[in-house]
Amino acid sequence: MIPKDLIFNELVFKAVRSSGSGGQNVNKVSTKVELRFDVEHSEFLTGDEKARIFKKLKNRISNEGILIITSDKERTQLRNKNKAVELFFDLLEQALKKPKKRKKTKPTRASKEKRLKEKKVQSEKKQLRKGEL
Repeated sequence: MIPKDLIFNELVFKAVRSSGSGGQNVNKVSTKVELRFDVEHSEFLTGDEKARIFKKLKNRISNEGILIITSDKERTQLRNKNKAVELFFDLLEQALKKPKKRKKTKPTRASKEKRLKEKKVQSEKKQLRKGEL
């Protein structure tokens, strides 16, 4: 499991001016929040976890190995910061989740018979069409 309180200390926040809702306020206040996390130099992630994050979140990671998340949906900087942190931990959790191993199964006798019956019906349908020229 991810040590959230420790990783939180590695997050860097930057507030910038935002487009979107806010009216005239948008021109005066920096409400958009940019969250940056240096995946490559994180002390609390193992090499395997870092590789998994790079693979799953490659579209959000810069060339320098920094994961960037922005939030500008809310009208206040604090709410945008909370949204960005929430999204960050959700993405991290999804990226680190190991996929289930697929169990091999064989088709049942009934499913084989059903498939063959459907093929037979289709074949007969096409045979009937041939004679209708």
